Amino acid sequence: MEVVLREYFSEILYVIAISKKTQWAIILGIVFFIGISLLGSHLTSNFHFTGPLKGLEDAVAGKLLKRYDKVALFALVSFWLLAFKCYHRDKKRLW
Repeated sequence: MEVVLREYFSEILYVIAISKKTQWAIILGIVFFIGISLLGSHLTSNFHFTGPLKGLEDAVAGKLLKRYDKVALFALVSFWLLAFKCYHRDKKRLW
């Protein structure tokens, strides 16, 4: 059982090491996730209302931050799905 599992993980790592598209998709997914999250937190931290709407500032900033988090998660998942597709394509090509 351990030998089969070890060979399976070796195969996965080998295909990822050979496939540049898979590597780029994984890296870009992480970079876009972190970038969008940081951009969203920066933009919502500088978000200020004046006058009678001052009380709604925290609620609106929270809603916007949740939207940025959803967009960042969507970017991460979509890039990782692309990496999965590239991985399978390269695995079929190599084996």
